[in-house]
Amino acid sequence: VNIYARTLRYFRPFVAATAGGIALTLVSIGLNLLKPWPFKFIVDGVLDTSQGTADVRALLEKWFGDASAPVVVFWLCAAMVVVSLLAGAVNLVSNFLFVRVGLEALLKLRTELYAALQALPLRFHDSRRSADSSFRVAYDSQSIQTIYNKGFATVFSSLVMLVATFVVMFRMNWPLALASLAVLPPVVWAIRFYAVRVRKQSTAIRERESDLLTIAQEGLSQIRMVHAFGRESFEVDQFRQRASRSLEANMRLNMTSVASSLVVGTLMAAGTAVMYYTGSLQVMNPAAGFTLGDLLVFSSYLLMLYQPLEQLTYTAWALEGAAAGAQRCFEVLDRNDDVPEAPDAQVLPQAAGRIVFEHVGFGYSADRLVLEDIDFAIEPGQAVAFVGGTGAGKSTLLSLVPRFYDPVRGRVLVDGQDLRSLTKKSLRAQIGMVLQDTLLFSTTVRENIAYGKPGATFAEIEEAARKAQALDFINAMPQGFDSPVGERGGHLSVGQRQRIGIARAFLKNAPILLLDEPTSALDPSTEHAIMETIGELMRGRTTLIITHRLTTVHGL
Repeated sequence: VNIYARTLRYFRPFVAATAGGIALTLVSIGLNLLKPWPFKFIVDGVLDTSQGTADVRALLEKWFGDASAPVVVFWLCAAMVVVSLLAGAVNLVSNFLFVRVGLEALLKLRTELYAALQALPLRFHDSRRSADSSFRVAYDSQSIQTIYNKGFATVFSSLVMLVATFVVMFRMNWPLALASLAVLPPVVWAIRFYAVRVRKQSTAIRERESDLLTIAQEGLSQIRMVHAFGRESFEVDQFRQRASRSLEANMRLNMTSVASSLVVGTLMAAGTAVMYYTGSLQVMNPAAGFTLGDLLVFSSYLLMLYQPLEQLTYTAWALEGAAAGAQRCFEVLDRNDDVPEAPDAQVLPQAAGRIVFEHVGFGYSADRLVLEDIDFAIEPGQAVAFVGGTGAGKSTLLSLVPRFYDPVRGRVLVDGQDLRSLTKKSLRAQIGMVLQDTLLFSTTVRENIAYGKPGATFAEIEEAARKAQALDFINAMPQGFDSPVGERGGHLSVGQRQRIGIARAFLKNAPILLLDEPTSALDPSTEHAIMETIGELMRGRTTLIITHRLTTVHGL
């Protein structure tokens, strides 16, 4: 119930469209209720000449005068087509409005979900598979459209049709109407019984589909390593195992659906049989005043009664499956930010660049500290190198400066202000970075260099590339700065990607510069040239360099 209630806020901006859809749905239902009557008039007024149909014949004479029977039948058949066409047209517009609202709500949820993932700290992403997050944005989010279109829209129209049809049937023959509803209690029980299973099995399917996507994404993104080690068969076996688990989960859900359909279908068939038996007895009894035409109309209404009842059954199971996906979306939206921004956070103006660590302690888990009692100060314009072996905590220390993580003890200050008192956006605007693994987007060289400064001119981008020793290879590319770099920079060598990342930091021109193994993928001659240029850039800027090679910082 809480999940369904939470989805309502995504539809509040679309109240007018929803109201229009509701109004058209009511009109469509009214037209559908008229559909059986032309055939009743044909049976009781034209085909059946027995007693009890005089009123119908009199009504037809009033409408058509002394027209012949074939003419009357033709116009009554035409009326069936017109009523059906009008009902279909109104239903088409109604469905358009409901589908549009559902898709707009889907867009809103997806955007919120993606924004939440972008805002959550690195600790969250470190503990999650990226494919799982992608699955939630792309697939789990679709549950909100299901909840609206198959939930609200279908439930509303089905309930109105159910009530309206029963009222008409009750007025025509109340004992027969009550007999037709005798199957309602067992149908409700079946819905509740199978709904629990559907939600559990739907959750299992989504988790296994997410796992399958992870395996596929990892295997394809690391295709060079797979080929290099000849592990193609292993990766295929891994994929087959995950796909088999997904198949088993889907099979269980489909068998539950088939079994539930069998139960509900049998119950409705029993209700239909009871109605036909009782109605036939009444038709054969002239004293009952129930004609063959009445029985045909009543049987049509019975289908109209059972159809929404059947829709409600399947809708309940669809909603349970959608609730499983919505729950996975809300898990992300409800996730607390481990690096929260204070309500009164201040904007950091142009920073001088003084960085202070005061007795800082940090660990990725509570029982194991990576950094303990770190205490130092770096003055504005000073360059400091942190040299050590792999796993010593160098990159972790660097990650505390842009506040990717918060220390568990002590504090980090910039220009005398605790980082937790500053807005993250203004803090990071003062910091330029070159990460150990340079990540590029699947766009052009120009856009990747300008990522930290979107409004940069081409001259500024070109100058940044020149300082990073990247201008020559960029100009040699087919489209120069407008050349696509491929997925994750796949069209470039490791060294070229590294130089693009360095150019990005040059262009940002921030007062604080963080370099995490900035030349780890470069050859010695290129490294020397770039370090000379970095040395020029470092003048007047506070620079922290992380490296495990002393040669990187010699001469700076």
